[in-house]
Amino acid sequence: MRNTKTAQTGLLLRLYLRRDWLKIGLWWLGLVGLMAGAAAKFDGLYGSQQAMASIITTLKTPAMVSLLGPFTANKPYTVADVYAAEMMVFMGLFVAMMNIYFGVHSSRADEDSGVSELIRAHAVGQHASLWASLLELILINGLAGVLEALGLQAAGMTGSNAAGNWLFGLGLAAFGLMFGLFTLLVAQISDSSRGATMLSYLVLGVLFIARMGTDVQNPDYTWWTIYGWIEKLDIYGQNNWLPVIYMLALTAVVAVITFVLSSRRDLGAGLLPQRKGRQFASRWLQGPLSLIARLERISTIVWLVALFILGATYGSIFGTAGDLVKTNPAMAQLIGAAATKTANQTLVLQFANKLALIFVVLATIPGLITLLRLNRDDSKGYFEQLHAKAISRLRLYLSFSAFGLIGAIVAFALGIYGMDVAGAAAMGHNAIDLTRFMRAFWGFTPALIVTFGITACLVGFLPRWQNIAWLIPAYGFFSLYLGSMLDLPKWALRLTPYGWVNAVPVHTINWGTAGWMTALGIVLIGLGYLGYRRRDLLTN
Repeated sequence: MRNTKTAQTGLLLRLYLRRDWLKIGLWWLGLVGLMAGAAAKFDGLYGSQQAMASIITTLKTPAMVSLLGPFTANKPYTVADVYAAEMMVFMGLFVAMMNIYFGVHSSRADEDSGVSELIRAHAVGQHASLWASLLELILINGLAGVLEALGLQAAGMTGSNAAGNWLFGLGLAAFGLMFGLFTLLVAQISDSSRGATMLSYLVLGVLFIARMGTDVQNPDYTWWTIYGWIEKLDIYGQNNWLPVIYMLALTAVVAVITFVLSSRRDLGAGLLPQRKGRQFASRWLQGPLSLIARLERISTIVWLVALFILGATYGSIFGTAGDLVKTNPAMAQLIGAAATKTANQTLVLQFANKLALIFVVLATIPGLITLLRLNRDDSKGYFEQLHAKAISRLRLYLSFSAFGLIGAIVAFALGIYGMDVAGAAAMGHNAIDLTRFMRAFWGFTPALIVTFGITACLVGFLPRWQNIAWLIPAYGFFSLYLGSMLDLPKWALRLTPYGWVNAVPVHTINWGTAGWMTALGIVLIGLGYLGYRRRDLLTN
């Protein structure tokens, strides 16, 4: 007998693939291109013994262990060992982000837009949409893993082998699918696509921070962090397939739970109970600014707290990251106590430069989400009552822009402050003054404003292409996070506003650059309003 709960699953799968083929292709192009391109370049970067020794020394420092995981390869070291150490944890982040996007897009987002309701009105099984989403994720990750493995095969790195290449690709595929199922599970709990996205990234962030802490303190505990399974593959070493089995087993368990929860909720509803709203509006609800503040209050608070906690988590290892006596005792004994203290602080400041980049990119996200909501909510008809009242476009535009930009800047500041508070506790009498860390805040904030200004122009002039704005922080994170390791040219680093910032807080702020970038950002925000004022309103 035909299973009516899964009826038309194949048809929906074809529909999803036809709808998402361009986005899937772009994600594949980015992931495979990044992996294969980096692999092709590593032989030239680390082919000499001197370069190899230098990068391995760097990878073994506590700061790099917290960012990329421990370097566990055995001598004689090869270029492939360095590649796996630098790229695995980093690529895991991007693969998880891809799966969160497609997981929310094909489940909760379709329910929010009413697409799922239209589909369920036909002869479609109760679980057909969820099965189609799951199968789409399997195809996306499976083919991405195959393409990544083939790309590594074609690159032919020194020290690589077919077993390691295929484990790299398929390990990332299993890792991504696992996070895709986490997202589908969260989509059953949350009652909105924004909530599902936020909860999914919260899960990713918690697991990443747990991995970071165990890697620095005791790598044996990393097995319990789930995210750390990707490190335990030991690619180009033992080529351990056991973590892949763990990932697939956990994926299967989460899939079963997801289908059970899906059958116990109504379409469009989440399992988390909704709090009843007020019968009458608060006296503080006086205009669009207070409206957007109320709508975004929960997500904004979550982002602020998350950035502070992330900063504090990284700051808590400053005592280890800046301990030259531990990492290089011979050098510490040679240069003396005073010079050792200065060297320790320099190590911490160099680490803080990388952390500041992470914080400013993460802080940009809630700001852009708020600004992009201006067009998205308008197209859904949410602003019809606002447009019917005496509320100018300028007031509406400035409300979204101001709340988004101020929220992003405050989130960035809290990340820096959390890093300083925990860092001071960890370093004791060797603690670095907050004013030194604030160099990073004042140095990177103008870049954040320019990013916001470019997004404002897209919102005003090219509303249907506004999501291109996400490429700016994404490429900025990639180019500056791994730019020095990949030896990217200066022009490639300066394709994003973040690339124009000098190495703060190690060096002093270049106030000339900060000044013109701030002015440029403000001008771009103004230009965005001109485009928003002159064009027609978006309609659903």
